[in-house]
Amino acid sequence: MNSARGRLTDRILVTVAATAALTAVGAGIADAHPALSEQSQSAEGTEGLDPALALAYTLAEQQAHAEGVPLSITSGHRTYEQQQWLWQDGLATHGTPEEARRWVLPPEESTHVSGHAIDVGPQFAAQWLETNGNRWGLCRTFDNEWWHFELATAPGAACPPRVADASMR
Repeated sequence: MNSARGRLTDRILVTVAATAALTAVGAGIADAHPALSEQSQSAEGTEGLDPALALAYTLAEQQAHAEGVPLSITSGHRTYEQQQWLWQDGLATHGTPEEARRWVLPPEESTHVSGHAIDVGPQFAAQWLETNGNRWGLCRTFDNEWWHFELATAPGAACPPRVADASMR
């Protein structure tokens, strides 16, 4: 298992690479289609997300919609208080912290609170994102959560292997 410092370093490197690549893609689109840059705005649900994640998702959503796939964010950035409520609910539902961690993390550890994760739907649209998301650096990260995606690779690169669940962080 990676150390916390190693995971942070990996996340910083991926974010820097993805931001550079996505900025270049966005600039290329704007140069080729100036009218698009005037109309372009972040996708709904990207408020509070890391800018690179918001841009990657926005570009992926635009492509999904162009292909008739109704991809949307069902949960993006969460406040500390929202995540704390989810954590307490997870403890009540699953009984032990170990079991709850498979599905929800405390606010100090949640990538939703830090703005580095999104949950998407509906399920067939999440499948589309799982198949195509690496084009923008978006990857499904947990085996047990078909809806959870993070910016986990450089655009166009392969996604890293998923882990079983959030407790593996």
